Parts: sequence; structure tokens; C-alpha cells
Amino acid sequence: MTRLSVNINKIATLRNARGGNLPDVEKAARDCEAFGAEGITVHPRPDERHIRYSDVRLIRPNITTEFNIEGNPIGSFIDLVCEVVPDQVTLVPDAHDAITSNAGWDTLAIRGFLTDVCALFRSKGIRTSIFIDPDPRMAEGAAACGADRVEMYTAAYAERYPEGPEAAIADYLRCAERVRELGLGLNAGHDLNLDNLEYFIRTIPWTDEVSIGHALISDALYMGLEKTIAAYLSKIKIF
Repeated sequence: MTRLSVNINKIATLRNARGGNLPDVEKAARDCEAFGAEGITVHPRPDERHIRYSDVRLIRPNITTEFNIEGNPIGSFIDLVCEVVPDQVTLVPDAHDAITSNAGWDTLAIRGFLTDVCALFRSKGIRTSIFIDPDPRMAEGAAACGADRVEMYTAAYAERYPEGPEAAIADYLRCAERVRELGLGLNAGHDLNLDNLEYFIRTIPWTDEVSIGHALISDALYMGLEKTIAAYLSKIKIF
């Protein structure tokens, strides 16, 4: 069954806007788990505009489900991951000044680099997922790099969903089928929400994990965090 990992970056964004420790990011991680989340995702960036490297170190001992660290594998990120040893690391090719992740890796063009990174994390016992666009060739490249999973970048699906779910998911379904053939695990994330999530899971039920942050935290402003996590779980626990 698909697992829900809650990305808590936006909680850190709110804290950083004022300074101090309100809201408390560590407590938020614990609360998300208590409310039913099956994992916690953080995405520290070099400028630390939301999750800080120090947050990652403090949160790690408090996680009782799965801890997933996303990011571009620059030197400082690699050092952090090797120090903290999360359950999963998701490699994302975001530029230092990107507002949010906006593309997957070209796993064919930089196969050598990604292979080395995957090998390093595997030696630490860390599952490695590579962020890709919904292209079967990129899934094949990820497998060649030694990744354990891929995470499909779902922004295009979310954007096209209102115009027609079947067309919006077509490329994702083709890629997901190839991922399954390759024996890789399958994650998905970016702009998934209460409107489009259930259709995605019904169509690609072998999705192992969805990582959701912005939409979930936005919904929590109106519904409360506990009710919001329950609502998202209801969209993926459908079988």
C-alpha cells in the first residue's frame, strides 16, 4: 500500500519568517507521525530558507516511521546525509536559487555522477531514490545508476488534471509500468493534493510512497493538521 510522507518544509518557512521557534519544527514532525503520517520528508537547501541543516540533525532522533531527506547532492548535502543516515535519500537536481523543484534528472547524461552517489549512500545502508520526469528512459537510466527507487515529478500531472485526468496521467502510467518492469520502487511527489491524489493512486496502485508538503500544510491552515493528514490518508488507502 502507498505510504504518506509529509514534507514539513513549509512549517519551517513559517518559523523562519518571524525568527524564534514558533512553530516548532521538531514537534510538528512528531505530531505528523502521531496523526498517522508514515514518514517525514525534509528538503534542506544551501540557503536554509526553510529546513536548516541543524533541523535535520535535531529531527532525526525523533522519527519513528521513515525519514526521507531530499536535495541536490552537493558536497555539504552528501556530508549531512552520511552523518544523519536517513531511511531514504531522494536526489533532486534543484538549483540553489530555485523556488521549488522544477525538473527531474537526466539520468543518462550524468550517469557516472549519480552512480557514484548511489553507491556511496548504499554503502551507508540508505535507500536511494532519484527524482525523474515521467520518461521511461530516465527510469532505465536510474536503474543503471544503481538507484533503489525513482520519484516521478508530478507537477505536469497536477497542472493537466483539471482538463482531463486520463490524459494527464498517461505519461506517468507508461513510466510507472517501466519502473515496475525494472524492479525499482516507485515514489511520486510535487503538487499532489486532495483533488488529484486518489485518481493517481487508483491508476498507479503500485506507488510505494507519496511525499506531500505545500498542499497538505496549506489545507491544514483551514482543517487542522490532524484532520488534514487523515484526509490525505483516505485518498491513498483505497484498496
